[in-house]
Amino acid sequence: MSNLDGRPASQGGSRPGVRPLAVAERAGFVARHGLWSERQYADEEQMRRVLDELGVELVRVAFSDQFGVLRGKTVTRAALPGVLRSGITVPSSLLLKDMSGQSTFPVFEALELDGYRGFSGAGDIVLVPDPSTFRVLPWSRKTAIVLADLHYPDGRAVPYCTRGALRRALAGLAERGLGLTIGPELEFHVFAAEDRVGLRPERVGGPGRPGEAPTGRPISPGSQLLHLDALDRVDDLVAAVHEGLTMLDLPLRSIELEFGASQFEVTLDAGDAAAVADEIVLCRMAIKQVCRRIGLHATFMARPRGSETASTGWHLHQSMRDLGTGAAIFASEGTDQVLSETGRSYLGGLLEHAAAATAFTTPTVNGYKRYQPQSLAPDRVVWGMDNKGAMVRVVGRPGDPNAHLENRSGEPGANAYLYILSQLISGLDGMDRGLDPGSPTESPYLDDVERLPRTLGEAVNALDGSAVFRAALGEDVVDWYVHLKRAEFARYLAEVSEWEQREYFDLL
Repeated sequence: MSNLDGRPASQGGSRPGVRPLAVAERAGFVARHGLWSERQYADEEQMRRVLDELGVELVRVAFSDQFGVLRGKTVTRAALPGVLRSGITVPSSLLLKDMSGQSTFPVFEALELDGYRGFSGAGDIVLVPDPSTFRVLPWSRKTAIVLADLHYPDGRAVPYCTRGALRRALAGLAERGLGLTIGPELEFHVFAAEDRVGLRPERVGGPGRPGEAPTGRPISPGSQLLHLDALDRVDDLVAAVHEGLTMLDLPLRSIELEFGASQFEVTLDAGDAAAVADEIVLCRMAIKQVCRRIGLHATFMARPRGSETASTGWHLHQSMRDLGTGAAIFASEGTDQVLSETGRSYLGGLLEHAAAATAFTTPTVNGYKRYQPQSLAPDRVVWGMDNKGAMVRVVGRPGDPNAHLENRSGEPGANAYLYILSQLISGLDGMDRGLDPGSPTESPYLDDVERLPRTLGEAVNALDGSAVFRAALGEDVVDWYVHLKRAEFARYLAEVSEWEQREYFDLL
């Protein structure tokens, strides 16, 4: 199989010999509003070549919603040229729903967000494909996928498009002559699926009341970190994940057995933040779909039932580089310190805004049940030198050009674009103000310091009151996100849990 630029999928790609579309061939919504770069027109031409060579018949045009969940439409090969010229419409109400699919805004009343009246009545917005993200899906017959950005019908970018929000922030960073490098470690659980044929009636739900979760059995015993024999027992899974990610041109570095039962981790190569965010979105999709096809259920939920000994996290390694010289600006030079003053100030920003950023790094009710002492997950706002119990771990030694920061507070189901964006916003404020992160911790679970938010509600309140995030994202975007997450948290608080039933029903 060949990738977008015609080279084997296991290689990178420089797109040699690509012929951009002639100006006369460019028409429609995309050209009229100048939404593509010359590089994207070249990518579109190569995309068409791959479609012809491989006989692709269906293309999924997808966007990552506010929760990091892929949504979109599947178009035929015949319809694709029109979609590439003018995008494809989807209901704007997709941006107004919580995770259960329940609309949290009054869609059929006089509703206006960001000055756009089209949200009223669930009017349309436009998915504009980005041909640079085109991938052929190795597990779906003659099917491919391309990621898209959201625009209003007048061509303006929708500010609630999380992919677009990150890219705009990175463009602002580039104006400073800087680039953000990200390295992801993504943990997940895999269970043996028990209802492979059809859905049991109790699994069918509705908006605001999801059906029962699927059932499953563990596939590894747990309590044996990096145990190769246990990993070998699930060799079919390892091989399938490796093949799926490799054929998608995702830069897989490792597949590891983690501490908990049925718990695994994949790591991807570090790279430019915009590209890595797309790769994470595609990686999660691939792992779930690959597992489904071999009778397994993969979940990026932080603490599913049966994971009491080890919840899953998303450790986000991050550093900055000078775009002109390529130099790593977080690394110290000629001192006994690991971090430069710039790196220390960026770290200070991560700590200063940790509570507000947690609404993005840990955006689910369940994720806060991961913040347990002595668990390799942080519960306080501290940093440490190569300390895996701290919220931020400094990796490297004095003089190491690869010295960088690792935020260990995130959950693997977080929206990739918002997680990375929250780090950039926090770190840049630290750099601009020269914030001092203080001394590193040696007792990350004992220090008498600020705790990370204990609930999603606390984190959302912190975001709501953050002047820095409001200035960076805009009042409308923060208000929109806060509204969605408060609606989700309110549904959680209103639910009578099994714990309550067990605790009170018989005794009282």
